Amino acid sequence: MEIPKLLSLILWFPLLGILLIFFIPRERENAIKRVALLTALIDFVLSLVLLFNFDYGNPSFQFVEKKLWLDFLGSYYFLGVDGISILFVPLSTLVTLLCILISWDAIKEKVKEFYLALLFTNIAMVGVFLSLDLLLFYIFWEALLIPMYLIIGIWGGPRRIYSTIKFFLYTFFGSIFMLLAIIYIFWQFGTFDYTVLLGKGFPPYVEKLLFLGFLIAFAVKVPMWPVHTWLPDAHTEAPTAGSVILAGILIKLGGYGMVRFLLPLFPQASIYFSKLILVLSVIAIIYAGLACLWQSDLKRLIAYSSVSHMGFVTLGIFSLNPIGIKGAILQMINHGIVTGALFMCVGVIYERTHSREISYYGGLATSFPIYAVFFMILTLASIGLPGTNGFIGEFLILLGTFLKDKFMVVLASTGVIIGAAYMLWLYQRVFFQKPKPYLMELPSLSWNEHLALIPMIILVFLIGIYPNPFLDFMRASVAQLMVNLH
Repeated sequence: MEIPKLLSLILWFPLLGILLIFFIPRERENAIKRVALLTALIDFVLSLVLLFNFDYGNPSFQFVEKKLWLDFLGSYYFLGVDGISILFVPLSTLVTLLCILISWDAIKEKVKEFYLALLFTNIAMVGVFLSLDLLLFYIFWEALLIPMYLIIGIWGGPRRIYSTIKFFLYTFFGSIFMLLAIIYIFWQFGTFDYTVLLGKGFPPYVEKLLFLGFLIAFAVKVPMWPVHTWLPDAHTEAPTAGSVILAGILIKLGGYGMVRFLLPLFPQASIYFSKLILVLSVIAIIYAGLACLWQSDLKRLIAYSSVSHMGFVTLGIFSLNPIGIKGAILQMINHGIVTGALFMCVGVIYERTHSREISYYGGLATSFPIYAVFFMILTLASIGLPGTNGFIGEFLILLGTFLKDKFMVVLASTGVIIGAAYMLWLYQRVFFQKPKPYLMELPSLSWNEHLALIPMIILVFLIGIYPNPFLDFMRASVAQLMVNLH
């Protein structure tokens, strides 16, 4: 059952919270937090209404809203959702909700501005996944830079200015090439309408150039090797909520863009460049995995692990078969859940010790047992233990890629071994060594930290044990994508 204007309601509802918070005096911090929390909670519930009313057997866009926006350009306010984007909408609203919870006691300065930035981030993230007009998509894509720039630059660590500028320049530079490609497409066809462009074709050399224009923007966002260096710095200096958004949603935008735009709009170029991207993906998997073994900073280690895990995602996308693509989409959701929760765990301990150095810790399983259980579950999910969500995503990706290039699967599989090595070694050093005296009296998890982590733990097992419903959402749309691709 389609509900009128549901997509607009999900997209713009946080604007109501922004307006309310704007008029609350900044000294009333508890009121600001409660309004932000209630706004994010309602928006998440609305996204669940969308999910439960989605017809997963229909490959077409659903809940479509289309209204002329810029008539002199022929650009439309055009929203829609299909099996490729449907799971990202509730993930975005859930991540925003959990970021508010995990920041409840952590943010002590400029509280009003912080929650305004978080709600604005929610609008931009959801807008990217719902937009079916290229110009509208680009506006939301770039708008996301503004709150993330502020979140890292104002509430980040000692080197936040350097990290913020690097993050902004990398992503903005990559997006310029996508903008040029969009301008050319409009000049050629006179429309930004994604559904119209699906039926168009380009001369081979033009298609390859347009593909590269979009690819550069998406590769920086993923981030693929060798344009990945902004991510460890941004993660290291970002506050906990910033790291959770970066890991949970922002880097998924690149993978989503590849599935949404590269494969269907530029099918021949996708096939032509697929071998190159498989090679770059395998390099990212192995290189970033080995880099994790040398890290002494908790956040930096998990940041490099994100580069490695997203290498599996791009590997699955450019396997160019439905098994690998479905695995890649599911793995983006899985990575957002697991790595987002791992960054929450790092934030939990950092707020108590103000240290991210791995050598500072030891014996936390004795002094912090509930936290140790949460971290262990997420560690096992990160390395892809059967029964957790990490396994099914990686398995489908490797199976799909095996059908295309067996040698690449052999190389990529070494990343699974490396991942187990660095995550288990991390856990052993932090939780199982001789307890440090100064860590024995740490306060237990607070109510908001429990509420932020428990949903992620539930999803780890829910997707890991019974992934079929999640795969059902994307099955028809991926089948339609393969028709467009071939």
